[in-house]
Amino acid sequence: MTAQDESVDARPPIATWEVAAVAVMAGTVAVLSACRYGYYYDELYFIAAGKRLAWSYVDQGPLVPLLARGMDWLVPGSFAALRIPAIIAAVVIVVFGAVIARELGGGRVAQVLAAAACATSVCALGQNQRLTTNGIDTALWVLLAWLIVCWVRTRRDALLLGAGVVSVAALEVKWLVPVFWVVILVAAGCLGPRALLRRPALWCSTALVVVGAIPMLVWQAKHGWPQVGMGAVVRGQTTGLAGGVLTFLPRVAEMCGPLGVVLLVYGVWRLWRSPRLRPYRFVGLAFVLMVIIFAATGGRTEYGAGLYVAVMVAGAVELGAAVRSRRAVVAVAAAVAVSIATFVVWQTPWRSASQLTPAADFAAGVNAQAYGEFGWRQLTAAVAIVYQRLAPEQRRTAVIVTERYIQASALDYDRNAAALPAIYSPKRGFGYFGTPPDTAETVIWVGSTAPDLQKWFTSVVPASTLDVRLGMPLVTRDITIWTCTHPRQPWSSLWPKMMNL
Repeated sequence: MTAQDESVDARPPIATWEVAAVAVMAGTVAVLSACRYGYYYDELYFIAAGKRLAWSYVDQGPLVPLLARGMDWLVPGSFAALRIPAIIAAVVIVVFGAVIARELGGGRVAQVLAAAACATSVCALGQNQRLTTNGIDTALWVLLAWLIVCWVRTRRDALLLGAGVVSVAALEVKWLVPVFWVVILVAAGCLGPRALLRRPALWCSTALVVVGAIPMLVWQAKHGWPQVGMGAVVRGQTTGLAGGVLTFLPRVAEMCGPLGVVLLVYGVWRLWRSPRLRPYRFVGLAFVLMVIIFAATGGRTEYGAGLYVAVMVAGAVELGAAVRSRRAVVAVAAAVAVSIATFVVWQTPWRSASQLTPAADFAAGVNAQAYGEFGWRQLTAAVAIVYQRLAPEQRRTAVIVTERYIQASALDYDRNAAALPAIYSPKRGFGYFGTPPDTAETVIWVGSTAPDLQKWFTSVVPASTLDVRLGMPLVTRDITIWTCTHPRQPWSSLWPKMMNL
């Protein structure tokens, strides 16, 4: 038996039952969260994008819209079924957190700590209560971290080819995976293993990713590189939160959760100091580089969550190795139990819709995202009433245009059931889904104000109002629905002026 074979066999046994128990807990919480109030607005947007499949979009790749459209086709009308890929992603993060711990030499305690830290972090469950691009992307980054760690231990180049395939999938979700590889390769070049940079398999995987990106790049080039503009929008939204490392790091701690942040800090330190983790020191440096990149460019803290998991796992391995006495094991088990219990209570939708208090929640920033799941049926009903009130000759040439892509996504989902005309919005990616025909002389416009609309139409008349108690402000709360006629220019000329990100 070779030394390499001995190293392969030297891994501790996997804590199958303990990790399975944590994974089941995580999956149960994810399922309970998935069965909460209704479709989240981004989920409706994904379905709308999936109905208009393209190689790329303004704000994402094609994979999540394809998943959303597929799930809605399999189980139409079920927001819980739509979230099955997100639930799977959450469980993958938990399980592979434990698997990475084993690859790093962690025993049962380390594996359970790693799984529990993942299960009680926003990195896993917090991002996967709904179908999101960040949740799927994080799961793929965790798989990439596992493949890289496995390669460091075994030097099997098939793992690098597998990493190329996973990277292509991640690229089809968001344009973030190149950052993962930049920080990993720079860190490996600085601290080793430098052999990684010389592997032909790595560069074959790079070529695979480049080929996979070509259709997306062609789409972006044909449409004026809207992804670049979207990046500027994100930077504007994160001003003050991620404007520097010192303001970025507290948000990272929030992403990792109470148990995870302890392991993250300990992991960064031990990756630098521990002889056991010396071959993997580059992971700690990659984490630091990634924080600097995203903090300096105004990125969101959830972008690098997959790499947070790898560092948290390193901390779990070192802490697990330090736990030798029965008293210490009991203390760690108690901390894990408290962390899990607290997180379960925090994450599950324990309040019914009748118990939600929007004014207090929006003021305090508590559960604010929950209100993105209400008001869609009321919005559709209100617009349908306005449409039916139009004269027959107006209905023949009428279209619906919404101020926000959120409203357009909701109306598009129920369009056939409500017998509505074509839905358009100049906002975000919806603006690229199509332009109203020049024959559209009557427009039901959802949202906005009379002065803004009078720039585009000669006649602007309020037709209805909508104020859903649990809705989102200016989306389904306190909005006006207008009847607009006689566009001042043909739609082919107006639409490019209206479109914005």
